[in-house]
Amino acid sequence: MRIGLLTEGGYPYATGEARLWCDRLVRGLPQHEFELYALSRSAEQEERGRVPLPSHVTRVRTAPLWAPADDGRSYRRRERRRFAAAFTELVRGICGADPARFADGLYGLAALAWEEGGLYAALRSETAVRAVESACRAPEASRAVQRAQVADLLEFVDELERMLRPLSLDWYEDLREVDVCHAAAGGVAALPGLLAKRFFGVPLLVTEYGVQLRAHYLAHSARDERPAVRALLAAFHTRLAGEIYSQADLLTPGNAHARRWQERCGASRERLRTVYPGMEADRFAAVGEDPACGDPHTLVWVGRVDPAKDLIALLHAFAEVRRAEPRARLRIFATAVGTGSAAAGSGGPAAAANHEVGHGYLADCRSLAAQLFPDEAADAHAVGENPVTFEEIGGPDAPSPAHAYGSGRVVVLSSVIEGFPITLAEAMFCGRATVSTDVGAVVEVIGGTGLVVPPRNPRALAEACVTLLQDPERAQRLGSAARARALELFTVEQNVAAFQESYLRLLARGPARPDGTGVPFEQPPEARVPGHWATPTWATPHPEPAAPSAADPAEPPIRGDDVEAHPGLMVPAARAERAASPEASA
Repeated sequence: MRIGLLTEGGYPYATGEARLWCDRLVRGLPQHEFELYALSRSAEQEERGRVPLPSHVTRVRTAPLWAPADDGRSYRRRERRRFAAAFTELVRGICGADPARFADGLYGLAALAWEEGGLYAALRSETAVRAVESACRAPEASRAVQRAQVADLLEFVDELERMLRPLSLDWYEDLREVDVCHAAAGGVAALPGLLAKRFFGVPLLVTEYGVQLRAHYLAHSARDERPAVRALLAAFHTRLAGEIYSQADLLTPGNAHARRWQERCGASRERLRTVYPGMEADRFAAVGEDPACGDPHTLVWVGRVDPAKDLIALLHAFAEVRRAEPRARLRIFATAVGTGSAAAGSGGPAAAANHEVGHGYLADCRSLAAQLFPDEAADAHAVGENPVTFEEIGGPDAPSPAHAYGSGRVVVLSSVIEGFPITLAEAMFCGRATVSTDVGAVVEVIGGTGLVVPPRNPRALAEACVTLLQDPERAQRLGSAARARALELFTVEQNVAAFQESYLRLLARGPARPDGTGVPFEQPPEARVPGHWATPTWATPHPEPAAPSAADPAEPPIRGDDVEAHPGLMVPAARAERAASPEASA
């Protein structure tokens, strides 16, 4: 089977949130061929390089979302009228209440870009700005959109061109040959698969471990943006998510929390299947199989330091814990410093600003810990020590996450915003008892193997921690149950098996090609071997190739097993022929 894997800001690059699970998926299914189509988010991401790819990855196509993509093509009168009609439908669908107009405009622009190119210049033209202005002034537009000024229109058009850049890529001729398109995220990453489904009937599978629409809301709520721009961008992402959810053949959310988001955006329950993220259990086996390791008086927190994790509430809760358990300690292990919005964003100045916010939040937490917990010493001759320590994964005391979790018996999660709590699942693999706030998919993940308290409630958090610190036998029982649950639900093996079954299910449904072709397995695998495989090489003479002329340079053919990086826009031969025809100048 040939799988077209679509990513944005992740695999096969060395950085990115979807890098690990995509790599595990590809390596776990060596019996299939994978073709990668990756959108990069920043120049820094591309400079850091790519991860090594296995041999059954037969093609790699890349394109940047951060760099200009002007192909130098400008439209003639007929093409301008066609663009204006499609773009007007798109923005009317964004500003209005009719999602069908958004879909018609999106596919109209995609068809125009496929046949003619030149979408970059058209999306930045005065025609596009005036179309957006007209849609914002329409009676059905929201009040925030109707107040858009010229600066708002220009900023939105600029962002819209970047998000619609996948429409101009020359990936669709390759995607029409795959058996299944698998988008590793929603949003812009799924656009090529959405068009392959629309024009060629290729089955589309969309996986969302973090809902892109939710990530957009969280990212832009923390930014100082104009209200009209924020409203327009939110409307675009809402319309795009709704179209993806309605057209995808199968949606695989990573948890019930993400599933509820998809259902509210129009996804049908019949096409939803929850597939939990796959994690490497072997990394935590040594700690998980030794429940007696770790200090019984130590609470452990592991994660990314940012305001959404609410470390301020955790420190106030630990002050209550110290009154009941004077021997208690709190070890905070930072895996990174930043904000949740930075993780979901596209890099650049906004990500840098969010990174600075994360460092400021860490400094505030250190200052609060110093005020709440003065250094303590056992006697007059000992050096004072603070019961709260801030450490990093990779240091001498915690060279790996397993060592961090194993340093105590109870792991705490104090977040106010959470999707799928990866650190909580890792603590379960380590056999640790957990105390968590009831946010995101926390209750679904622990399933009764830990204590759950309301968010933003330091007193409830402290009481739960004291309960487990004063009852080590109960903490050990909960840790053992948590490890058994994690081994059943969150391993790489169950994740790979679920996607293998999903691929076969999509292929077994039969073709959805517009021309009625494409019956599964109708073409033998050897038909894709380059050359005439049925004819001996000695039986066919090979004529000398003719020298290419200057007007028609010869290019080597692109084969299915090539690994190439193509950041440019597509320029099909039919486009050049059309431009040279007499009627094209009419």
